[in-house]
Amino acid sequence: MKPFSLIYFLLSALLYVAAIPLLLLFSLRSKYRESLPARFFLKGNPPFTPGGIWFHACSVGETRALKPLLAPLSPEEVRISTITQTGQDVAKGYGSEHRYLPYELFMPFWVKPQRALVVLEAEFWYLLFAVARARGAEVVLLNARLSERSFPRYLKLRWFYRRLFARVDKIFCQSDADKARFEQLGASNIEVIGNIKLAQSVTATKRYPKPEGETIVAASTHEGEEAMILEAFRARHAEHPDSRLLVVPRHPERFDAVWELLHGQCDGERIARWSTDGGIDALGEHPVVLVDAMGELNNLYAISDIAVLGGAFKADVGGHNPLEPAHFGCRTLTGTHFFNQRELMRYVDNIAVVENDALTEALLHAEGLRPASINGSVDLQPFFDYLTKESAS
Repeated sequence: MKPFSLIYFLLSALLYVAAIPLLLLFSLRSKYRESLPARFFLKGNPPFTPGGIWFHACSVGETRALKPLLAPLSPEEVRISTITQTGQDVAKGYGSEHRYLPYELFMPFWVKPQRALVVLEAEFWYLLFAVARARGAEVVLLNARLSERSFPRYLKLRWFYRRLFARVDKIFCQSDADKARFEQLGASNIEVIGNIKLAQSVTATKRYPKPEGETIVAASTHEGEEAMILEAFRARHAEHPDSRLLVVPRHPERFDAVWELLHGQCDGERIARWSTDGGIDALGEHPVVLVDAMGELNNLYAISDIAVLGGAFKADVGGHNPLEPAHFGCRTLTGTHFFNQRELMRYVDNIAVVENDALTEALLHAEGLRPASINGSVDLQPFFDYLTKESAS
């Protein structure tokens, strides 16, 4: 192991030892009950079978984005690692080997030789790249991005990222702006192909009947957003009594907290819970429904007139995928803090970006919005050509 890698490994070991009490404590929470023991204690998390093409994605969105990339490959040659439990649930559906990505300390002992390692977006792990490359894998960054907001922090550690990107063989990035930022950090062999999420086939897995009246979906919401959206909905509901609101929190561990919030803010009003009040049938008698179920969002976009896309009304989240409501032609509103979705927003027409304190007014006049639509595409062929060439060499 080279001196820098050895120092990095030793620092990772020290950090790991110091964090063990917290890791054990957090492992008791349902959100981390599976992922933390697997990642930090290797529980039920053996190495991949050697000789495959290893894709690493962080969470749900990135793991779903893998689907068109896996189509030309056989499930037997694919390996998929994720960080989150929800991402792992998606990975299980591909029928290939799937694991949690272990903490970096374990990389020298866990990583087996693979033909290629394909890492999505901004998952920059020094020992993952260094060890995988040393074991013979071609290291590729795909859908790579460096947001304008986070780039100054990367630039302060340019000395480190120059070493990290020296362990990367090829970068396929989302935009020219991303390419310029990677080059400033010392990366090379970079090609712009667009955002691979444009290659996703957005589909509804269930076909629900369109409810009478107007349906509004509060999609992928975070703490603090539900209360704001509910206030805006109540103003619209006063003028449009036939309107209904579906609240879909981003994280399932917040379902109970959001239910309590709705109870507190909807005193005397009819609210329902998807899981216990009949699913879609709850819309018939209840103006507000908490959707405490996973995998339903596209199904709900398909029957919704208006989407209020969460994650962008909070300064620290960065927004969520605007392509999905646009695919179903929802009139769509979102907040101003969409920095993680800036590239995707370029490909969506007629999406309304509003300040937090303007949401109520914007929703009151939402019938004046045009349906959101998608206006772009992505070329995955350079990635497939590169993968084929390197696998053959």
